[in-house]
Amino acid sequence: MTHDLYEIVHRRRDVRGEFTGGPVPAAVLDRILTAAHAAPSVGMSQPWDFVVVRDRGLREAFHQHVRSERDVFAASLEPEAAARFARIKIDGVLESTLSIVVTYDPERGGPAVLGRHAIADAGLYSVCLAIQNLWLAATAEDLGVGWVSFYREEFLRGLLGIPDGIRPVAWLCLGPVSRVPEVPDLERHGWRSRRPLRLARHEDRWGGPGRD
Repeated sequence: MTHDLYEIVHRRRDVRGEFTGGPVPAAVLDRILTAAHAAPSVGMSQPWDFVVVRDRGLREAFHQHVRSERDVFAASLEPEAAARFARIKIDGVLESTLSIVVTYDPERGGPAVLGRHAIADAGLYSVCLAIQNLWLAATAEDLGVGWVSFYREEFLRGLLGIPDGIRPVAWLCLGPVSRVPEVPDLERHGWRSRRPLRLARHEDRWGGPGRD
């Protein structure tokens, strides 16, 4: 893999409509999951697990749930926003080769997780670091990843037999893609534009000098 790290960071996309359904070699999947598992975690609690979902029936059941939740969200929008949203594909659950569900176990590493006593969500942040590692590794392997967020945790927990107390944080679609869009879908469809870094950067204090 010769991709430059910064090129990978900026090439990473949330893929939905470009999956080909082609195979993902076992060695490649192992490298991607190993990269995810190498993420740092608060108190080295490693509170994540990875459920690799290949079963078509499970994916179809999840897809139907996602479609229902899409309808719920669409009904909450004003007409103009609803029209924009109708053009946006929100998942590649059936088109992708497989899916990976990343979970969070708040009890792992307990009862006293070093570094979490003042920030209860530090464990959840750790899981997000594992997801980012996974995503960048997949990008380096020229694979696409799509994060599906239109679901209820209780539904997904029941669908995959995830124990009570463990949170499903992300359903990630994974597989080869026909192309990687240069412009993110939401920006291309006019949903939101990327916020300039200068508006997000502060010096010493919120709103401090240095923002043009």
